[in-house]
Amino acid sequence: MHRFFIPQLYQEKMSITGVDARHISKVLRMQPGQELQIVSDDGVSALAEVQEIHENEVIVHCLEKLAESHEPLVKITLAQGLAKGEKMDFIVQKAVELGATSIVPIAMEHSVVRLDGAKAVKKVERWQKIAEAAAKQSKRDIIPQVHAVQSVKEMLASNNCSTKIIAYECEDRCSLKQALHQAGHLEELLLIIGPEGGISETELELARQAGAVPVSLGHRILRAETAGLVAMSAIFYETGDLGD
Repeated sequence: MHRFFIPQLYQEKMSITGVDARHISKVLRMQPGQELQIVSDDGVSALAEVQEIHENEVIVHCLEKLAESHEPLVKITLAQGLAKGEKMDFIVQKAVELGATSIVPIAMEHSVVRLDGAKAVKKVERWQKIAEAAAKQSKRDIIPQVHAVQSVKEMLASNNCSTKIIAYECEDRCSLKQALHQAGHLEELLLIIGPEGGISETELELARQAGAVPVSLGHRILRAETAGLVAMSAIFYETGDLGD
């Protein structure tokens, strides 16, 4: 069943406008009486029935609130080193599908991509749209935020997660599983992943000083677009989010 996010507080009668309204009428060709799911701005998920369809507005009547949550117990912020080409699009899409709460694009020393000014703003706007589409497809209860492009120092200064993990290809003492067990009960976690060129020693030291634990993701070197998704999957498995 299709799900739409509505930037309004929950009420029995709600209005879907703009691109989503046109998608419902022109692409999905829904008719009055058909059902869909909505998520209001205050986080309420509900089953709703289409009442009226206009060119730029769809009026729905909420039938019942949905109690089941689609959000993981552990809120993961993925701090991802900028990757080239369409790799960042892929990373944002799949991270949202998996359950990331937010994504921070990081300009790192070994990043091939260099973004600044208007170009960085346009990229973040694109990634936010990708995050919204992925949130709808995967039945999320929130649209994860894609933050502005930041440096490692800026990202660490603005993040207050009690548990911080940085995947480092040269780490050979601590595995991700060991770090998670040592952390104990998890509520929020910062996961730092490097770009194609890897994480510099300076960046690693900055992360360590901020309390991040360097971990290994196994015996094989993973690509920038693979490492974060593998780590997130392992974290959600360890915390019971992928089933008993």
